[in-house]
Amino acid sequence: MQEHRPTPDKEAIALLPEFERLGLDRIRLVCTGNEAQQAHDELITASAWGFDTESKPTFRVGEQSDGPHILQLATADGAWVFQLHDPECRAVAADLLARSGIVKAGFGLGDDRKRIVHKLGIEPQGILELNTIFRERGYRKDMGVKGAVAVMFQQRFIKSKKAATSNWANARLSPAQLVYAANDAYAAMRVWQALGITTH
Repeated sequence: MQEHRPTPDKEAIALLPEFERLGLDRIRLVCTGNEAQQAHDELITASAWGFDTESKPTFRVGEQSDGPHILQLATADGAWVFQLHDPECRAVAADLLARSGIVKAGFGLGDDRKRIVHKLGIEPQGILELNTIFRERGYRKDMGVKGAVAVMFQQRFIKSKKAATSNWANARLSPAQLVYAANDAYAAMRVWQALGITTH
């Protein structure tokens, strides 16, 4: 029988040293067709990306989100944050996500997948829910990025609540938003590497 491994709690994670996040020098904001094409050409050389999306929060009952408003893709070297209000950016983002043969690894991706299908009109290929891998390895609870970083690196992943609930539909994203968004995807990429999963 497979052993059950404990997921670290908040108190245990709080004692760990900080995970080194990407700084703005390794994060590229993609908001024009040209920038999107350049990002596309750099990204398709990788075999896997860390992947996440952000949508403007909804606060009213019954209010539907028209997100995602941004898409984050990361390699081990850096991250690209695509703003999806530009039609050319959206087209390139759709092409990247529909591309088979490249793993898109992340946490809690069910909602992201549904929104992508709705907004970009494509079925994303190669999506890898990292929580599933941890469950297969004996962790009962959903890990999420914080738990996974604690388990794999014995480090504490910092997430800003203020950035998480900020307006992702803004035409100008703040440095705090860029750092938050990029590092969600980057941490997923680093965890994917550390899990040693072979690409099929």
